[in-house]
Amino acid sequence: MAKKTKKAVVLLSGGLDSATTLAIAKNKGFKCYALTFSYGQRHSIEIKSAKKIVKSIGVIQHKIIDISPAAFSGSALTDKSIKVPVNKIINTARIPVTYVPARNTIFLSYALAFAESIKAFDIFIGVNATDYSGYPDCRNEYIRAFEKMANIATAAAVQKKGRYKIHTPIIKMSKARIIKTGTRLGVNYSLTHSCYNPAKNGKPCGKCDSCQLRLKGFDEAGLKDPLKYKK
Repeated sequence: MAKKTKKAVVLLSGGLDSATTLAIAKNKGFKCYALTFSYGQRHSIEIKSAKKIVKSIGVIQHKIIDISPAAFSGSALTDKSIKVPVNKIINTARIPVTYVPARNTIFLSYALAFAESIKAFDIFIGVNATDYSGYPDCRNEYIRAFEKMANIATAAAVQKKGRYKIHTPIIKMSKARIIKTGTRLGVNYSLTHSCYNPAKNGKPCGKCDSCQLRLKGFDEAGLKDPLKYKK
């Protein structure tokens, strides 16, 4: 159990995985500082979800970082001329068009800078390598490489003030196990948003990879997804 005074930076997208990750960090006793990013994503409604989640779970501080979408071209999540795949069989052997170039590297770099500025050495990110859709920056090898870099590229680490740890508590969990864990910790999943291609009113499509994984997870967990889907 972490000391109550120990700080952690938690990457919070507003989705199911990051909400569960925040709840896990809180349960471990960390004082949590949440970071959410606005980067021109077509599912920007997730930012509203992130705001609701931090109020529900509780954090010390919640920062929303604006990043120019010009850095994220070529992804279906940032370029509306590229269609989000629907009703496709998820193939983890291929990197899908919903991959956003170097997104986790950029997000973790912000998290690292924020952590060093508040004298925190723990960073939580809700990457998942079991049910993920083939994203290379959700793998354990990637996380460990970033962690190694953090400990040779920051003044705090070089001066031996502490060592940075990138926590990935759900990386090996199935979606069903993630949902069961979050439910046990009191996560209100009606506040979360997972859809890559929501309707104008915010309702999830129920057909994209992310929606399909979410629905499959709730079904396997024996629970009902509290979200209302687009008909």
